[in-house]
Amino acid sequence: MILSKGKFAVVAVLSAALLLSGCAAANAKIASRKGYVRFPGKHYASGEKAEIGTKIEGEASYYGPGFDGKQTASGEIFDQDDYTCAHKTLPFGTKLKVVRKDNGESVEVRVNDRGPYVGDRILDLSVAAGKKIGLDKVGHATVTATVIE
Repeated sequence: MILSKGKFAVVAVLSAALLLSGCAAANAKIASRKGYVRFPGKHYASGEKAEIGTKIEGEASYYGPGFDGKQTASGEIFDQDDYTCAHKTLPFGTKLKVVRKDNGESVEVRVNDRGPYVGDRILDLSVAAGKKIGLDKVGHATVTATVIE
């Protein structure tokens, strides 16, 4: 049977959607396992403080559902409804003002986890923080994050 271009495009899109949803479900299953701890054996203790006024710019995304209630790299329990974020190197407890460049929406968050580990993203915001700047509608966006405390 030969598919027309239109039917082929529909089949291709549906196949891609099924593949992507399967990957997300697998990650959520792993994260929901009893006793699962992200980054076992890694400890990020630092007495250093980030310099107030430091700015970083890049892509931010949000995370949460598969990790809600799990331990973060800082040792606290992740709550997707708090205004927190993950950053690769900033000291835990650092407070940031995050401004989405294309719409000007902003949110203040506290670093309590490590990441993101996808592409060249600079921040992973909690679900609540992501929704506040509209990431729930687009997935990721360019932001400027400024150290405020």
